Amino acid sequence: MDIDEILLECSDRMDKTVDYLHRELRGIRTGRANTALLEYVKVDYYGSHTDLRELAGISVAESQQLLIKPFDPASKNEIIKAIESAGLGLNPQAEGAAIRVSVPAPSADRRKQLVGQVKKMGEDAKVACRNERRDAIKGIEQTGAAQKLSDDDVNGSKEEVDAETKKHTARIEDLVTRKITDIEDV
Repeated sequence: MDIDEILLECSDRMDKTVDYLHRELRGIRTGRANTALLEYVKVDYYGSHTDLRELAGISVAESQQLLIKPFDPASKNEIIKAIESAGLGLNPQAEGAAIRVSVPAPSADRRKQLVGQVKKMGEDAKVACRNERRDAIKGIEQTGAAQKLSDDDVNGSKEEVDAETKKHTARIEDLVTRKITDIEDV
């Protein structure tokens, strides 16, 4: 593997880390109803754990209420159980063939917990980026030694990895800051 491939792979993995964090943060409850809150709730559907978004249509009925319309009406009770056991603090109500979920504004204590959870997720994402940085630098050093590259080429590549790491860390910090602002916004 040459240095350009190492740099490209490192950048790609850091992008995936940031994208994963973004998806995970969408599922954190603020005070407004958001379909992302329930999309990845796992439902025990005929023996397999399936994402809720694959079993039902999820829409925002009102600013603080979600409406779930199961594609298979027989799965309604399993969906309700899954939402209740997901640890989101939501109370789904069956209404005919649909399910309504009110999204109450979190209490001050719950907001603090959510902020802590968001910060931890952000720190985990930063650690993942730093691990990618470490692996890329190790790969660059090994490739540089094997191909007898000059120290300037190796150091220049290491600086590119550092710059990429800083860029992705800043994106992570921005995502975390925006989510914390959303959570604290009453």
